[in-house]
Amino acid sequence: MHSVSSFRNFRSSHIGKGILGKNRSHLLHRTGARRATVVSNQHKDISVILFSEKVVKERTLEMGRELAADFAEKQPLIIGTLNGAFVFMADLVRAIDPLPDGLQMDFLRASSYIGASTTGEEAVSLGLVSKVPISGRHILLVEDIIDTGKTLQELCARLKSQGAASVSTVTLLDKSARRQVDLQPDYKGFECPDEFVVGYGLDYNEHYRSLPYIGVLRPECYS
Repeated sequence: MHSVSSFRNFRSSHIGKGILGKNRSHLLHRTGARRATVVSNQHKDISVILFSEKVVKERTLEMGRELAADFAEKQPLIIGTLNGAFVFMADLVRAIDPLPDGLQMDFLRASSYIGASTTGEEAVSLGLVSKVPISGRHILLVEDIIDTGKTLQELCARLKSQGAASVSTVTLLDKSARRQVDLQPDYKGFECPDEFVVGYGLDYNEHYRSLPYIGVLRPECYS
């Protein structure tokens, strides 16, 4: 089974493809994405580097400081979604300075898929078994990328049903143009254009996760 981030990327790259082609340069400019440049470590399968390694690091440090201030007295439990969020979460938790007393970390696994029913609607499968008790905790739920929001909405509902005192959402990338539910992340790194993006934990068929930047994958690599 493909990872959640692969599934999100695949759907967004095929839905509305013609519109994206005409508006691509506008989208990249509007979201603050860096224009394509030839750099020594740019992978041959990447057409555009959206967010460079330097930019991602700087934004992650900013988010870490913000979380440190907001959760200083809350003993947060930080939960990352596997597999895509592990790179971002590793850097993010080290950027939370000063470190709140009682901070703990855990991971969960979630997957999205097209259901077998005649509706063909997207369904969510969750592996939500935390080794750390959820009840009474202030949860920081960390995602690599949000698009439709259905998976994240379901995750938040499950955590609240287990007695979480609060659930705040943190994402590196937000594809808000793809949103299908009334949900906005509490903390986000970047607004992401509706492109197939990889790197910094995001993958296609478990490739490209180790790239230090976030870039657009060439269509011939996944079509």
